[in-house]
Amino acid sequence: MKHYETVFILNPVLSDEQIKETVKKYEDLLVSNGAKMVSKEDWGLKKLAYPIQHKKSGFYHLFEYTVAGNAINELEVEFRRDERIMRYLTVALDKHAVAWAEKRRNRNKQKA
Repeated sequence: MKHYETVFILNPVLSDEQIKETVKKYEDLLVSNGAKMVSKEDWGLKKLAYPIQHKKSGFYHLFEYTVAGNAINELEVEFRRDERIMRYLTVALDKHAVAWAEKRRNRNKQKA
């Protein structure tokens, strides 16, 4: 099982309920494929560097998890099919990136 991080951007016209429903859908999809969720972060509404689908902002979400590699393909196919997802990026984390992510989580907990 490898350590992964996925960031995805949701359409800014969605309601809070639709956003929660979409995030829950993808979390459940990962868990049903054997993923162990390490952390979830809601980065909120952010301005985009360039327009995507004529939108200038989007709701950012981050999932950090461990899972077998074959589940990533299924997740990304679902992202492509879903019109609520504007962009996504999944990266495999090495030991240095995992340590950095843990530091970032601890720093965010201290701020809150």
